[in-house]
Amino acid sequence: MSSNAAAGPLVWIVSGPSGSGKTTLCQALLRDPFWKKRIMRSVSYTTRALRPQEKNGHDYRRVTPDEFRKMAGRKAFLEYEKIFGSYYGTPRSVLEEARRRKKDVLLCIDVKGARTVRRQLGRCRVFSIFLLTPQPGALSLRLKGRSTEGKKDIEKRLKRVKIELSHMKQYDYIVVNDRIQEALRKIKSILTAKMCEEEYALRSFREADR
Repeated sequence: MSSNAAAGPLVWIVSGPSGSGKTTLCQALLRDPFWKKRIMRSVSYTTRALRPQEKNGHDYRRVTPDEFRKMAGRKAFLEYEKIFGSYYGTPRSVLEEARRRKKDVLLCIDVKGARTVRRQLGRCRVFSIFLLTPQPGALSLRLKGRSTEGKKDIEKRLKRVKIELSHMKQYDYIVVNDRIQEALRKIKSILTAKMCEEEYALRSFREADR
């Protein structure tokens, strides 16, 4: 790792096609007492209507399209994109909040957003994990299992899968999500190994000594 990593929080990106389980795995990681103390999740802004199980301010921060565009004009987003007619954006303020709380940042974003974040922050501060399902057909089954997904929406998302898979090799790590607990164990192992790298370990040592 570069010494630039000490200048601010490290950013962990988790991406994967719809139905790959990225949201479920990120939530599970942040329920772990050990990692909850070390990583904070960024809550994205969106103009999409929230699903029944989603809570405003917790899963997403919902705003109107006009509010979103005004925020984008103020450069309030680290990255943002329009997906299936709705805007999604990662607030730039999460970096300062993480620095203040002495935590790293977890971003659950798509491949285009990941590319933007890497370009802005540099690979020395960004580490990325791409999630796969064990078989291509598993994505279709998982999407069809969502009661909120209509047939046309599922078809659009499946077409998008091919685009997302083409970016897979840009990621630092690839985790196959066959079983949630096994995939979670692999993600924790990746983060644990990163903690033992020289610059990360020394950064934690310096902060503890303040």
